[in-house]
Amino acid sequence: MVKNIYFADDKLVVLDQSRLPSEVVYLELSEPQQVAEAISKLKVRGAPLIGVTAAFGLALAISKYSGPSEGLKAYFYEVKEILAATRPTAVNLFWALKRMEGVFLAYYDDGFAELVKALKTEAAVMFAEDVATNEAIGEYGQALISRPSKVMTICNAGHLATCGYGTALGIIRSAAKKNKIEEVWALETRPVLQGARLTVWELMADNIPVSLITDNMAAYLMSKGEVDLIVVGADRLASNGDTANKIGTYALAVLANYHKIPFYVAAPLSTIDFTISNGSEIPIEQRDAKEVRQVMDTILTVADVKVFNPAFDVTPNSLITGIITEKGVLKPPFIEKILKLKDI
Repeated sequence: MVKNIYFADDKLVVLDQSRLPSEVVYLELSEPQQVAEAISKLKVRGAPLIGVTAAFGLALAISKYSGPSEGLKAYFYEVKEILAATRPTAVNLFWALKRMEGVFLAYYDDGFAELVKALKTEAAVMFAEDVATNEAIGEYGQALISRPSKVMTICNAGHLATCGYGTALGIIRSAAKKNKIEEVWALETRPVLQGARLTVWELMADNIPVSLITDNMAAYLMSKGEVDLIVVGADRLASNGDTANKIGTYALAVLANYHKIPFYVAAPLSTIDFTISNGSEIPIEQRDAKEVRQVMDTILTVADVKVFNPAFDVTPNSLITGIITEKGVLKPPFIEKILKLKDI
């Protein structure tokens, strides 16, 4: 697997996912504004990876601070707000920033060198934790697959969306190791094509059987009995289990319900927003019209047509068969079980 993110000297190096699969390009980021731009422009994407990238970005910013000592705290919060403004739906971003804030305040009076060391260490710990979390999700999820199966997924919830291994694709990876994957149906995921560009690239690199389909082919495959289960990632879960994920996920869940196909959400605990009661409270990011009007640099439609481009939709908990976390599989009803995880 390619590296997604790492420190090199006084720079943060990230894989530019907007260039995949045609090019593997790394960006060297030296300023927090560059980190924010990498997140907002989808050069870095996927809820878990966004959070850890923001943590690295905060550590980078403080390590390069050269202003007066009395201005350090204000600078920290300025950078924190810049990073927080990049992607409103992915709750892992705010979880990571809050965690880094706790470290900053705990070490603020211990001297600049100790503060920088603590922030970099915490970001590295979060990176390692995410990999271990994904591997645990993969193990719990593969246990739900009893025989060689045809699995459908949307967007990219693999190692590119995380610090390694993946959530939904982590389950597929773990199942493939046990010869439980007959086929993966990867939806192309309009409008930015994360399925076509990223999921297919990942699975083919791992020699996991995958076929690419357009988003509007899913119902046909289900009607033909060609889908045994569906597993997707998540950008935010409400405390009742309602789940925000890439636009098109809700439609997939409705189709799965009609065809009586299990529909699973794979997500770490950091993706649960315990402060909101249901999916209606999840902010939905609206993105640039150019993402719909064109693919890469190719215009697809009338250049100035009005566009509605929400990046996510919300799947009601009633359509979810189970939520697969690093602590096990949650089955409905979800509310009480999710709230029990709050202290963890």
